[in-house]
Amino acid sequence: MIVEYIRYRIDRADADAFEAAYARAAASLDAAPQCVDYELSRCVDEPEWFVLRIAWTSADDHLKGFRQGEHFPSFFAEIKPYVRQIEEMRHYERTSVRGAGGSVPTMHAWAGGTEAFERLTEVFYAKVLDDELIGPLFAHMDPGHPRYVAMWLAEVFGGPDRYTRERGGYSHMLSQHLGKGITEPQRRRWVSLLMDAADEVDLPSDPEFRAAFAGYVEWGTRLAVANSRPGANPPRQAPVPRWGWGVAPPYTG
Repeated sequence: MIVEYIRYRIDRADADAFEAAYARAAASLDAAPQCVDYELSRCVDEPEWFVLRIAWTSADDHLKGFRQGEHFPSFFAEIKPYVRQIEEMRHYERTSVRGAGGSVPTMHAWAGGTEAFERLTEVFYAKVLDDELIGPLFAHMDPGHPRYVAMWLAEVFGGPDRYTRERGGYSHMLSQHLGKGITEPQRRRWVSLLMDAADEVDLPSDPEFRAAFAGYVEWGTRLAVANSRPGANPPRQAPVPRWGWGVAPPYTG
């Protein structure tokens, strides 16, 4: 992915018309498969300055795919009157220095920290071992397994990276599923029991947390089923996924 920044200097008398033009031009960006996202910002200190940020799938996709594609003519027709007001237009590569900041808590913190996930997995695996459908998959489970899964969940939801440091990270978790032949009914039972356990240990029940939590559980278990199939050859090296709030941040009133 590449990020394009375009800096405009627009007379204040033209600012409303400029924003309206970009609102219309945005329809072309919405339709362009090369565009990841975009945002137009206006300077508070000097309101004549605007910055347009557009994330493209690649520089070539922008310069060739978009500019030579079907959506560019309608886009350019809207912004053409303002091209002469461009002060800077460059592509930038993202670096590894980035983060979410502290204004929104991690799901790990919102849940109550690692201890909350330890309570969850303790209750959950007691249910699993008593279940006739998925119990046999865990008949020889390591006594520490519930705690290890709690470490995984804590890291996934924004907590300490102990699973990566102490348990081998993604590649170790993957190894627990390869060749297991997990069925869809087993996956569904796993999800159902986990959600029951979440209620039992009083994980946060607000819609935003539960929707994001359920989203990860659905994604993760479906991936586990795919990786467990005979002949599956998933990537062996990858970071532990980091799961956030998605489109609905926590509701704080």
